[in-house]
Amino acid sequence: MIKFLLIFLLLLPLPQNDELSEIRNLYQMAAEEESAAKKLLKMTDEGSVEQPVFFGYKGAGHMMMAKHVINPISKMSHFNKGKKIFTVAIEKAPSNLELRFLRFAVQSESPGFLGYKEHIEEDKALLLKGVANINDGQLRKMIADYLLSSEEVSTIEKAGLLEKNH
Repeated sequence: MIKFLLIFLLLLPLPQNDELSEIRNLYQMAAEEESAAKKLLKMTDEGSVEQPVFFGYKGAGHMMMAKHVINPISKMSHFNKGKKIFTVAIEKAPSNLELRFLRFAVQSESPGFLGYKEHIEEDKALLLKGVANINDGQLRKMIADYLLSSEEVSTIEKAGLLEKNH
């Protein structure tokens, strides 16, 4: 039985690093470019909670689309769908820094009237503590760059971040 399970798990298609790298690049462009947000959604469309990071990017894609659509009902629909996806993804992998980064970035950029700011301090603390330990260079740079530019991160926290990462 265990052999069968192991073979089954090995045969499951796993996302390639190239695909994740492309998804990260699309995410970074999606706030400014609607076409990138659409492509991000398309690439993560089949993402399930079994792949929490891809599922998290699906949530981020919906939230980015909320910036690009004009209809207020569509804006809220995308935003709420993204919020639900983040909740499920983070419940599945609560210590995943990439998911925490995505939620931190979205909450930092979302308007206050939407009331989606409750995890900013928690996520920021985890990110500041863990970013220097991330082995994936692309992810470490993406998170560090965002933290250094974020208004949610104090000057003292930014100095500490620079000290840890150099």
